Amino acid sequence: MKKKVLATILAASAILSSFAFAGCGTDANAGSSDEQVVIYSNADDEAIEAMKKTLDENGYEGQYIFQAFGTSELGGKVLAEGTDIEADVLTLSTFYLDDAQEQQNMFQPLNFDYELLNPDEKRDFCAPITSQEGTIIVNTEVMNEEGLTMPTCLKDLTNPEYKDLVSVTDIKSSSTAWLLIQALVDAYGEDGAKEVLTGIYENAGPHIETSGSAPLKKVRAGEVAVGFGLRQQAVADKAEGLPVDFVDPTEGNFSLTESIAVVDKGEDTNPLAQEMAECIITKGRAELQKNYPNAIYEGETTNEENSSAYPKTFPEPLTVDLLEKHQELSESCK
Repeated sequence: MKKKVLATILAASAILSSFAFAGCGTDANAGSSDEQVVIYSNADDEAIEAMKKTLDENGYEGQYIFQAFGTSELGGKVLAEGTDIEADVLTLSTFYLDDAQEQQNMFQPLNFDYELLNPDEKRDFCAPITSQEGTIIVNTEVMNEEGLTMPTCLKDLTNPEYKDLVSVTDIKSSSTAWLLIQALVDAYGEDGAKEVLTGIYENAGPHIETSGSAPLKKVRAGEVAVGFGLRQQAVADKAEGLPVDFVDPTEGNFSLTESIAVVDKGEDTNPLAQEMAECIITKGRAELQKNYPNAIYEGETTNEENSSAYPKTFPEPLTVDLLEKHQELSESCK
């Protein structure tokens, strides 16, 4: 009797298991809204947290996965994999998205409209999430202790008094460094930029970083006196009472935008991808502007504290080819 009951139970379990596996197969069909939206991002932690908060507060909690990458790493991955990439949504430096769209036509047109302060920067396949400017960052305590002269421009960072007291980022690892190189090339031409950058690298010595936020962290900690980094981060540190200040370089505060795009996977596209992209743009900008204050969209403003002294735009379109050209320039200066 026990054997018969046991056999019946095992048979029933087998049948239920077969239904369970069949159900899993159905739920996992590509394009099902039951699947989590995979979002690949090169954004800083603050921007990712702002986007997560926006999605969670608007009903998407638990329906997405963020995966963070370095800018160069993610940009290379996008250009290499195209629509075969695992991600449904990308937030990435706009110039990488431009190149990917031109080469592979890999993004869906956004199904929502938006208006930028600069209409010439509008694309149909992506929308900006942040705009970031570069500036000189200083630790006021170290400056006083070492008796250093406050710099006024990037060229000042080549002065001998700053030897081993400067921190900058390697352009091969982070686009933050591109803001510095754009300023140098625009102000001094390529040959002049090489001369200045060589002097900056000599003074930086062991403080040429792979992370865009590393110079700021070293300035905060007093490991160096001067760094080059994102302006809004220095403004925030100063407001919090840290011994951090900033100097807008006379060569210019150049900027980069990061944007959001939806990967076109045809019938396999997750239907929530467009919804989440729209949510981040239409409902997330107020949260994003807490850490990335530059106004981008119509109706937004940048407060006086966060308005840079010398905002500039590089005269050539920002492309991956131009980035690689400036990476070669940088390598020749080390």
